[in-house]
Amino acid sequence: MEDPNWNSIAIRSIQPDDNVAIARIVRDSLSEFGANHLGTVYYDETTDHLFELFREPLAYYFIAEKEGVVLGGAGIFPSKGLPEGTCELVKMYLVREIRGHGLGGRLIALCLAKAKENGFSKVYIETMPELRRAMSIYEKFGFRYLEGPLGNTGHFGCAIWMLKEPI
Repeated sequence: MEDPNWNSIAIRSIQPDDNVAIARIVRDSLSEFGANHLGTVYYDETTDHLFELFREPLAYYFIAEKEGVVLGGAGIFPSKGLPEGTCELVKMYLVREIRGHGLGGRLIALCLAKAKENGFSKVYIETMPELRRAMSIYEKFGFRYLEGPLGNTGHFGCAIWMLKEPI
């Protein structure tokens, strides 16, 4: 079921003023699902500076907002340690109240389109068993499970790896 006020949800590029709100959404979401452990973005210092992080060439971060309130976001990032032509779908988190209304799927579709536009042929995901609900959405977009990590992204706390190829 989609949000009845779908048209009032704007999706745009991350801005410096979004850092505090999106970091809170990331950490609150991980805490809510009991996935706030070492080796995850929960403890990653860059979580507090996503605007600056996504200035990296070929990286992009989408912010979803309604009436000026940040509802969540998702991005693509050319993580070091991944094979050539591969980017990572990263930091996809939404506030609890908006989940289940189609916004996550819309963000994934935008991320996949941006990855393709930026010349990537594969999109990789690292996640945790605690976030199973998100995995079903990834599966609908054609991500398949891998037996181990694709590279070394530095987030050793993730135990589930997925890949979509081609985009």
